[in-house]
Amino acid sequence: MKATEVPQIAGAYLFAPTPYADERGFFCRTFDADVVRAVGLDPDAFVQDSVSRSVRGVLRGLHLRSGAGEAKLVRCSYGRIFDVVVDLRPDSPTYRNRAFFELSGETQVTVYIPAGCAHGFQALTGTADTSYRIDRPHDPAEDVTIAFDDPELAIPWPLPVTSMSQRDREAPSLAEVLKHMER
Repeated sequence: MKATEVPQIAGAYLFAPTPYADERGFFCRTFDADVVRAVGLDPDAFVQDSVSRSVRGVLRGLHLRSGAGEAKLVRCSYGRIFDVVVDLRPDSPTYRNRAFFELSGETQVTVYIPAGCAHGFQALTGTADTSYRIDRPHDPAEDVTIAFDDPELAIPWPLPVTSMSQRDREAPSLAEVLKHMER
């Protein structure tokens, strides 16, 4: 497994496994505590694993957590997704930068998203399973959502949106969220 820094987002990493493929399919390690530790992250900090299944065109996000935030490892375990990270840490050298990735079940690449960054994705295939490893127990009272189509972010979503949650559809603009978070 190889770790690579994401230049657009300070503290973000891509973890690319080395799959072993043969006539049966493939095998690869998707998490390695030693590799995670080598880039300065605590592998024992992750306390919850979750998975979402989406169909082509479904958009989830942009989500982040208030308070101490939430760091996460995100991987598309089946299918393909267009993944988005937005740095919303005011003290970060990459504040308000965006990074885009195509994550897929073929590569099994994982992106590490630091606490204080917003995250969202769109399913690009008929079925896309996305796995999350999160460093804090989920508290719905800390959920924050930003409008996926905020013109200030100008995210180039690759497909028309076929479905999204009501919460995501009604999300406020980035400016409104930042104003609220500064209080």
